[in-house]
Amino acid sequence: MQNVFNAQNLDFLLAGLILTLKIALATCIISVIFGTFLAVTRNFGDKVSRFLASAYVDIFRNTPLLLWMLTACFVLPVFFGQLSQAFWGTIGFSLYTSSVMAEIIRGSLNSIPKGQFEAAYSQGFSKFFTLFYIILPQTFRKSIPALLSQVITTIKDTSFLAGLQIAELTYQSKVLLAQLKTFEEILLMIALVAGIYFVICFSLSVLVRYYAKKTAYVA
Repeated sequence: MQNVFNAQNLDFLLAGLILTLKIALATCIISVIFGTFLAVTRNFGDKVSRFLASAYVDIFRNTPLLLWMLTACFVLPVFFGQLSQAFWGTIGFSLYTSSVMAEIIRGSLNSIPKGQFEAAYSQGFSKFFTLFYIILPQTFRKSIPALLSQVITTIKDTSFLAGLQIAELTYQSKVLLAQLKTFEEILLMIALVAGIYFVICFSLSVLVRYYAKKTAYVA
């Protein structure tokens, strides 16, 4: 047990956890912003922009996440320069997750009554200001439970980055697992890493359920 639960191993895993959370946070922020743009474009853009946004969402949602991470890490640096694997992995992750966020936000956007648009237009609001000040705030409020659920999925999916030699939590655990010698130590390490993911994701899922119940009660 001492070979698993020692200060050096815990510090090593903590460094991986911090990178995991940084990548997940950056991915979620980028994805919500770009996903909102895609959702609005699909609903209110011209014919060409609607087609392009729809094609983007369909292509990314129907292809593997790991494929886009690999593309970002091995293809994009040829055109945009050599940056860290963690950076390019985050970009690939964000490109994929944006398509998921776009559908979540578009679903909430479609639930807003059309009469609110008409009322805003009758008061002299342009389409941009109607969306920015009236429609999107309501859209995000409706989207919060689904968005938080996707955040949980994003945190778990950072484990794919281990295949790209990015030193997030799963990769760090692989390094430590290679140094362990007994079956019991291997099981303990796996249980430790699984427990870390569980605590983070379960805490967020409790928050999702609490918010969903609270908003349902208010409604």
